[in-house]
Parts: sequence; structure tokens; C-alpha cells
Amino acid sequence: MNRFKSGKSTAKSSGKRLLLFVLSAIILLIGSGFLYESIASNMAKKQYPPPGKLVEAGGFKLHLNKQGSGGPTIILEAGSGETSLSWRNIPEELAKIATVVSYDRAGYAWSESSPNERTGANIVRELHDALMNEGLPGPYLVVGHSLGGMYARLFTETYRDDVVGLVLVDARPENDERETASILKAENFAGNPSAAVLTILKRSGIMRLFQNSLLAGMVAKEDRGEFINVISTPSYFTAKEQEGALASSTEDAIRGQTFGALPVRIIARGLPQDYASFGFSEAGGKQLEAIWQAGQRSMLNLSTDSELTIAKQSGHMIIHDQPELVIETIRSLLSLSL
Repeated sequence: MNRFKSGKSTAKSSGKRLLLFVLSAIILLIGSGFLYESIASNMAKKQYPPPGKLVEAGGFKLHLNKQGSGGPTIILEAGSGETSLSWRNIPEELAKIATVVSYDRAGYAWSESSPNERTGANIVRELHDALMNEGLPGPYLVVGHSLGGMYARLFTETYRDDVVGLVLVDARPENDERETASILKAENFAGNPSAAVLTILKRSGIMRLFQNSLLAGMVAKEDRGEFINVISTPSYFTAKEQEGALASSTEDAIRGQTFGALPVRIIARGLPQDYASFGFSEAGGKQLEAIWQAGQRSMLNLSTDSELTIAKQSGHMIIHDQPELVIETIRSLLSLSL
């Protein structure tokens, strides 16, 4: 009986052992990544406590950060994927002259997830419920940036008697989706990664380890620590995705609004978006920018007391590029209501 295996059999056995070793190493590496992220996330909860408080909003709690005193109360509604932190020092400056509330929509940052779908109507009602429970019945001066501008408009319409002024900061126009859909389709725009993919990237530790490359162009470098440790949770990715999917219903809800003589101030970006970085052709980018700018000007029809200001040194994130312009606009509008 031959006590030795053939060379072919030995090589096959060695190949299996190598494959098993590689698979084991991969599994161990992936498991280590998930463990690493779990530990880091738990530590972050202690390092990044909520600056405000959690307030009941109808079966769950919203994070409201109230600063300053006096009225009217300034409500800051952030854009898509943006949180109470996105306003940076704007609330602190405004708190010198009035009560200011920045907050996180359901699922965002420190806020709990809502059992309600992410329609504009639900988002507006949840905010109002939280304001009532916090003892802030109005009057309100409502400020909305980007997608938050649509929610600010819907809040103004829903609680019209309590709103004394509206500021729209490069706000999403009411016809944005219906006017841009054909262009996005022609440009084969894929959109953002799904909430499921982003959740895996976060939970596996990949987003934390490679944040400077993965978040480049999406999150400012100085904001990435807060984004990784506070904002980028599965509930956030899901809420943001659902808001985007239902944004057209909010457009429908605010289309054709008129607010009489309510003071409305519109701040539009002066610098166009870098559409090429998102894969758009030059022609497609110009079309999208023209639609956006026309939409900014159409919002002048919201009121007989409306004004448009161009933030000449700003792109879409005017609240970062020219915060002083946003602050001064709100201050001037606030003086009209005193």
C-alpha cells in the first residue's frame, strides 16, 4: 500500500486549505470592522451628547435645541440630509436677539425615528407638536434651507396665523421634480447610494476608516467628525431616502401658494452647482441651473411683500458660505415683526 499521496492530490488539498484560510481571514476582517464600528459608535454617544433636549412629538421624540429668549421664535428648518448642526454658529448669533430653535427631523442625528411616513405634512405636524410640548406656541419666523424650504413653506401655510415671516435660503422650488425629471433621465443620473448600502458602509467601519475619500464633496472636512459619530446612522439614511422619495408630494402640497402680505425673503445662490462632479454634461448642468434659478425668482409670487437677494459668493450651502447674509436677512425681517 502506497503511504504517500500523489503530487496532484497534495496540491489540491493545499489549495483547499489556502482558500479556507483566505475566507477565514476575510470573515475575521469583516467581523473586526463591525466590532470596531460598534465600539467607536458607543464611545461617540458619550463624546457627542445632544446640545438640546428630546421633546415628545407624537409617540417619539425630536431633538430641539432652543437658544436665546424673546419672540418671535425663529425656527430653522435644515435641508436634505442636513441637521441642527448644519447651521453652525447662526443660531448662537440670532440667540442674542430672539429665541431660536434648530432641530433634527425624525431619524436625524439625536432625534428618534418616527412611525409616520416622511411626507411634508407629517414632518410639519411633528415639529409643531414638539414646539407645543416645549411651550413655544409662536409667533414664528420660519427659515428653511434647500429641501427644508419646502417644509418651511408648508409649515407657514398650515399654521398661517402663527407665522410672521418666512426666509427661504436657496430653497427647493415647487416644480423642481416635474421640470428636472426628463433631464436627469437623459443624463442617466443614478442618484445617491441606497440607504441599505450606506448602512453597510457605516456598520462595517468602512465609512469611518475611509471618510476623507468617501465623503469628499458631500460633507465638509470640518463636519466629518460629527457626521460619522452623530449623524450617519441607519435611521438617518432611511429617513433621508424616504424624504427624497416623497419630496414630490410636498411639491404638490405647496404649489400655487400665496401668503398675502406676509414678509418673505428669498436668498438664492450666486455660484452655480458643480454639476460635472455629479457626472452631468455641461449642457445638462446649465439646464438644471437655469431651472433652479427660475424657481428662486418664482417664489417672489408667494407674497406682495417679497424680496430676492443673490448670495454672490455662495453655492448652494449659503448657510456656510455667507452665514452673515443669512443672519442679517433674518434680523431685518425680525425687526418688522417687533
